[in-house]
Amino acid sequence: MSHREMRPVGREKTFFGHPRGLAVLFGTEMWERFSFYGLQGILLTFLVADTAQNGLGLSDTVAVPIASLYSGLVYLTALPGGWLADRILGPRRAVLIGGIIIMAGHISMAIPLENPAMVFFGLFLVVAGSGLLKPNISVMVGKLYDGDTDARRDAGFSVFYMGINLGAFLGILITPYLAGDDRWHLGFGAAAVGMALGLLWYVRGWPRLSNAGIGPARPLNAAEKRKTTKIVVIALVIATVAITIWAWTGTLTLSTVPTVVTGLSIVAAVWYFVYIFGEAKDITPAEKAGLRAYVGLFIASVVFWMLYLQMGSVLTAFAANSVDLDSWGFHLPAGGVQNFNSIFILIFSPIFGVIWLKAGTRFGTAYKFAVGVFLTGFSYVFLGWLQTRADDGVLVALGWMAWVYLLLTFGELCVSPVGLSVTTQLAPPSLKGQMMGVWFLGPAVGTPLGGQAFAFLVPRVGEAAFFYILAGIAILTAVILAICGPAIHRLMGRGGHGPDAVLETPPEPEFGRGPDVRGD
Repeated sequence: MSHREMRPVGREKTFFGHPRGLAVLFGTEMWERFSFYGLQGILLTFLVADTAQNGLGLSDTVAVPIASLYSGLVYLTALPGGWLADRILGPRRAVLIGGIIIMAGHISMAIPLENPAMVFFGLFLVVAGSGLLKPNISVMVGKLYDGDTDARRDAGFSVFYMGINLGAFLGILITPYLAGDDRWHLGFGAAAVGMALGLLWYVRGWPRLSNAGIGPARPLNAAEKRKTTKIVVIALVIATVAITIWAWTGTLTLSTVPTVVTGLSIVAAVWYFVYIFGEAKDITPAEKAGLRAYVGLFIASVVFWMLYLQMGSVLTAFAANSVDLDSWGFHLPAGGVQNFNSIFILIFSPIFGVIWLKAGTRFGTAYKFAVGVFLTGFSYVFLGWLQTRADDGVLVALGWMAWVYLLLTFGELCVSPVGLSVTTQLAPPSLKGQMMGVWFLGPAVGTPLGGQAFAFLVPRVGEAAFFYILAGIAILTAVILAICGPAIHRLMGRGGHGPDAVLETPPEPEFGRGPDVRGD
């Protein structure tokens, strides 16, 4: 017997007291987030930069919906990505294949060709690859703790999400500086290098993952394979014919594509909700009450993401056009302003964790959501006021943007981790995986809707009015949610959750960057 086999279990090497596989997934996710947020930090400014600066020269009303759609589709593709892992690939192979596709997408964007087709093809690959990697790497983290205590598992996820925050911070910090004002493809190349490093780390650490994520959880049988193949072939034929006809009519443009895809995303979300509730046939009346309560919270989350996830689009455009990016004695790229959120998340996540634990059941989920949506709406009131100053020819000082992002961060910490927690609470045992997919539909629908609102409203009423209108929608939603809070909590209480439950042990919130947080 080898020395390795004889060594006591308690003396095995660990990663901050956790399985060594966590270090593998931590590093992989950190570099993937570096690439994702690095690209988000320069995408909008690349799209609007004129051709003399090697950009595409698009107007804000065309570029913002494209950037918003990129951010939203990443969450929509998590649904088929999760299905492929569960039924065909297994999480471990899904993460590897997804990372390779993401890297290929960044490489495609980094090729300095005058034809922008490679850029949009690259965006498509990044979105498709993220759908495979994002949901399944979190599943693998959970698999490392099969049979372990919930507390140790929660602590492991907290360590994992530090990788998310660190990668996001570094990506937004480094990539916009590399891209400069005309070196966009160097920035895209940096994102490709980041994903390549993540893949190397993942492959090198493969043995440390033990049995986590090997093989699909519910592999397709022969009949299901035939049915799935038939459905995929029919869908591809229909899509090919539809796109061909669309192109033949001459209406396939950069302006219409985001509109059509946003509409399809909404249809997909509605269909998925119908599917989920159609599957809820054998659940108890208490569980049905919980699902009804969840509908109101989900609608509020869509409004929240519609405003919050415009950081890489609307807010970056505002920073580029209206903010004095040299006001602190150095030049901060427009995309780099997003890092205020990264910094505030790292500072305030543990503080909000303590607040929610102290509050317990005295301050229910609906009220937390209402506060978060209200704060996000108030940040847009602030933006509307700043835009009126900019319209008068006054450049906005960088410090004002820090206040805007502080409000957005507070709103995030009231909605994102709380929403994930309540999703896992209210989901019937047989629908927990699908309900997590429902949670991802919030940003998948809300983000492109915000981009479409910008394209529709700004040419008609101007930027300031656009900010005020979205602020009004958010604040009105928060007020309605607060008024309906007691009814929502009563529905939750029937299933033993929320402030009206007879017995409840409040879950310890987990914190991360937006909807990257996973509660399962």
